[in-house]
Amino acid sequence: MSMNEMVLVSPNVTRAGKWLEGKIIDIEDNPFNGIVITVELSDGNIYWDKEEYFKKIA
Repeated sequence: MSMNEMVLVSPNVTRAGKWLEGKIIDIEDNPFNGIVITVELSDGNIYWDKEEYFKKIA
């Protein structure tokens, strides 16, 4: 995954009940949690969590 890439965000992160599309705005190599991805959705909401909660859009 890379900056400005579009990804799907898990409902575990957004609590939306379905996978939502967002743009990666930050990638952090956190020493405690591993890779942490931050995304911004089209509505302006920002979410972040471990890399496992995001999927590349094919």
